[in-house]
Amino acid sequence: MKALRTPEDRFAGLPGYDFEPHYVDIDGLRMHYVAEGPADAAPVLLLHGEPSWSYLYRKMIPPLVAAGHRVIAPDLIGFGKSDKPTRQSDYSYAGHVEWMRQFIEALDLNNITLFCQDWGSLIGLRVAAENEARFARIALGNGGLPTGDHEPPKAFKIWRAFARWSPWFPIGRILQKATVSDLSDDVVAAYDAPFPSAKFKAGTRAFPKLVPTTPDDPAADANRAAWDVFRHWEKPFLTTFSNRDPITRAMKKPFQELVPGAKNQDHVTIRDAGHFLQEDKGEELADVLIGFISPETGACP
Repeated sequence: MKALRTPEDRFAGLPGYDFEPHYVDIDGLRMHYVAEGPADAAPVLLLHGEPSWSYLYRKMIPPLVAAGHRVIAPDLIGFGKSDKPTRQSDYSYAGHVEWMRQFIEALDLNNITLFCQDWGSLIGLRVAAENEARFARIALGNGGLPTGDHEPPKAFKIWRAFARWSPWFPIGRILQKATVSDLSDDVVAAYDAPFPSAKFKAGTRAFPKLVPTTPDDPAADANRAAWDVFRHWEKPFLTTFSNRDPITRAMKKPFQELVPGAKNQDHVTIRDAGHFLQEDKGEELADVLIGFISPETGACP
């Protein structure tokens, strides 16, 4: 498998992102992650989606660390500072789940609080369902676990077609289109930083077509099996969706209704936030997670 590695100077001086880099080898690919906070604290695992990277969590990491938590924010293979296989065929849903499982095992993460959004949820929820003993609780924001048994929203179909056919795939501009706040030019450039040219974008292009949209999708059965786990999931499960995301707005209801651990939670709506709620309301979302982990001491709006 041929892979590219983004030159390190592309990441110099990114606003709000001065975290020390850490790396682990996964199937011969270098995977990057942020690790902040006390090493002996239970981990908070933050999983990004498409086409973002761990830069998306720069506003959430400091308050979580200040609250005493160990924060782990990896870059998925094909994103951020992680290696980027060059062919779209190098990427699969099952492959990403396996890479994340290996990552969690390599760091020996246990008692995990998972926060996941977008493709971070498609991957993270599968990994949690298949490795339940390692997870203590889950917070889900603007994401889901599709099985292909329901028609995807029109907004997703448009996005999937754009990712497949558009000759222009500007990562930073895509992030701006999916946020409510106006991103400064240097923040837009930071989201572009991992992708110096089209050759580095195979992973970002591949993700939309890997979402299960038909009942016979290659990932459909595995996701149905994960749903079977979540129908018996007694551990705390919180939804933290924003109010201005046309793609995922309907996805929170099945989790609230079907997951036992979600029954008595104070589910949160993050207002005035778009699809990338971490970018629009990162500090507020961090406060929600702090309150979710430690309700007696944390702040939860």
